[in-house]
This record gives sequence, structure tokens and C-alpha cells, in this order.
Amino acid sequence: MNESTKQRLRRARRARAKIKQLGVHRLSVHRSNNHTYAQVFAPEGQVVASASTAGKGVIGAGEYGGNVAAAQKVGEAIAKAALDKGIESVAFDRSGFIYHGRVKAVADAAREAGLKF
Repeated sequence: MNESTKQRLRRARRARAKIKQLGVHRLSVHRSNNHTYAQVFAPEGQVVASASTAGKGVIGAGEYGGNVAAAQKVGEAIAKAALDKGIESVAFDRSGFIYHGRVKAVADAAREAGLKF
């Protein structure tokens, strides 16, 4: 594991500790070079809803999942999945990533789709 990954995970651990202390649902975003992933966790730690560009139905066949347009679709999909489960408010967990680009796109799209955080 390289140094930048260690630093990102340290930042993520610190944010997750605070969210756990609050005892609310957590919207976690992860990005790789090719895909964007989002999951909603219950305060106990179980996955309640998930969406990603790697899964079916979020982006079309042959579309690239590692860009802002695809991340916006993930944000819309995760908000719809969470609202269907009755979750209206979450805490945003950026997983130690800088809040810009795809991470910001997921957050903005989820807010526009009705999720509060």
C-alpha cells in the first residue's frame, strides 16, 4: 500500500468515527479509475442500499464509468434506492477522497434527487 492510500484511509477512518458517534445512516462513496460506487449503511453497519457504475442499469452498455456524468447517475440511483427504503437523511462519507470531481458529483446528484445531508 503506497503512502497516499494510507493517508486517504486515515482520513476516512477519522470521518467514519465521527459519523458512527452521531448514529445516523452513512452514504459512502468510493471511486476507482474505471468506476464509481456508493453505498448507504445503517448505523449498525449493514448495507441498506447500493449503486455503482459497475452494476447494471446505472450507465448504458459501452459507457465509461469513470467520469462525472456517470457519477451523477450513481448519485441519482443511490438517492432513489435510499428513498425507496425510507431513508431521507444521511451523513456523507467521502472515504478520504477530496471533495471535487466525481465525489462532488455523486453528492450533488443525491441532494437534487431528494436525499438530505
